[in-house]
Amino acid sequence: MLQIIAFLEDLGDELEDVVDLSAPNPNLRMTLLLLRGHLEGRAITATSLIGASRVPYATANRRLKEMVNAGLIEQRPRTKTGKSFSMHPSETLMDQWAQLSSRVSRLAANRFGGKQTLGEADDYYFGESYMDAKSIPPLQVLSEPLKLAGGLRVLVHGDPTFMVMENLKRQFEQSIGVQINQRAFSIDRLHEEAVRNSERKSSRYDIIAVDLPWVGEFAERDILMPLDEAMDIASVDPADFHTAGWKAAHWGGRPYGLPAQTTPELLFYRKDMFAEAGLEPPATTDALLAAAKALHDPQNGRHGIAWNAARGTALGHTVLMTLADFGQPVFDLPPVAGGFATGHLADRRYNVTIDTESGLRAAEFLLELLEYSPPDILSMSWYERVRPYAAGRIAMAYGYTLLAPYFESDEESPANGQTGYLPHPAGPGASQIAPVGGYIMGIPANLPPDRVPAAVEALRVFTSPEAQKLYVQNGSRTNPRYSVGADPDVRRLSPIFEAVDAMSWRDELQFWPRPPVPEISEIIQICGEEFHDMLRGLTTPAETLRRAQERADAMIKRHRSK
Repeated sequence: MLQIIAFLEDLGDELEDVVDLSAPNPNLRMTLLLLRGHLEGRAITATSLIGASRVPYATANRRLKEMVNAGLIEQRPRTKTGKSFSMHPSETLMDQWAQLSSRVSRLAANRFGGKQTLGEADDYYFGESYMDAKSIPPLQVLSEPLKLAGGLRVLVHGDPTFMVMENLKRQFEQSIGVQINQRAFSIDRLHEEAVRNSERKSSRYDIIAVDLPWVGEFAERDILMPLDEAMDIASVDPADFHTAGWKAAHWGGRPYGLPAQTTPELLFYRKDMFAEAGLEPPATTDALLAAAKALHDPQNGRHGIAWNAARGTALGHTVLMTLADFGQPVFDLPPVAGGFATGHLADRRYNVTIDTESGLRAAEFLLELLEYSPPDILSMSWYERVRPYAAGRIAMAYGYTLLAPYFESDEESPANGQTGYLPHPAGPGASQIAPVGGYIMGIPANLPPDRVPAAVEALRVFTSPEAQKLYVQNGSRTNPRYSVGADPDVRRLSPIFEAVDAMSWRDELQFWPRPPVPEISEIIQICGEEFHDMLRGLTTPAETLRRAQERADAMIKRHRSK
């Protein structure tokens, strides 16, 4: 839209300069400034609109009032007295201009040649042309600014998506009408701060980001407020969220947050390297090992695969996901179509299942992966595994979609434009899945009641399709909503969205590999310690499984005896 606005501004200048009898169009000029200010996160006043009109004050003022009365411009009070206002495009105006932007782009392509910016007519998504898909309009402003003393306070994880939110703070502040104060921590510190915050008399934060595996713990410990107590859940269109991400936000049948990121862990692989070696994309763990071996060339600085193998939390996540690759959940979950049932977990009647035949195959698989990994693999975690992949030193890497900007946004990266996206290759007898990670955003249970309504409204804005599209357009590669993944503007930015949506429709996005039980963080830590000893050669796979099982059983027993 900014490109179209700039084009129309320049075209208007040319027409007015070349044709002596051409008169300025005040409605158009004011609309262009209004839209530009909104998209750039700048406050626009009536005075600035009148100044942009290029017609006498009285004429401009009359036209401005006509636009307000027609519902094209919304006025928001700037002071408590309500005597001055900021001006914002209404939803009607934004929708009209979104459609106009598409038409102008197509007209220019048709008249002057070149590729249409909305994609080619022969591109289809589940039988529908991109050209027929509805583009989500830009983020709207709330008709009434939120009333929050000291501004909106948000606690998040320091990952690329939440950092995009920080970079877009001006736009969001304009949308909700109040200052945003955001704090970002590493994953372990985020957990500590959320727990510490729950022990305070009143929450320091209006909204907190919660890693999906923590949902059960935070619900049981009253760290999060059940959202159905604070809002009408139907109003956020639950069916638009990816099924796995929406289910993962629940505990005991109640939602405790809205999905802010749905970021499955996928297998990234270099399509050009595979083609050169005559290899097919791996669908099984055996094929993965064969490809890693074929592409492993340490003498020339290239390694077969990278993954989370750092001691503790990082490797613990890998262990649970690898168990799932071999068809083994970390708890005795009942099988259902497409995976395993998790709806009963709030009853707390579950047992740990690490020391099993499938667990042994998973442990042996990790030892084999070690042979084709970089020499520093045992210290690699979330970002360290993807950076060398982006630099061209790794042929494959397990990674969350939120890490894709490391190579998709870097035109110098050898992996840019050469990366394929796959669900995890499966072990014998198991099905391919893409374990879902990500975050929900929820409201602390100890938030003062007078701040809850405004926090709910901000939560709606941050997780809306309009906001999610804005994150993607500014570098994020996570998306919790089907509508955003189908948006033609989004689809053009990365093949990752089409791949993830296809996995979701095939029921490959699953959150049961890391079920959100209260003890999950400790189980992840236990696995991350015991399996690290195995990878270092200190214990055998059988010993590792036994020790991890015994520690996990003792921990569960200790929790239940409290």
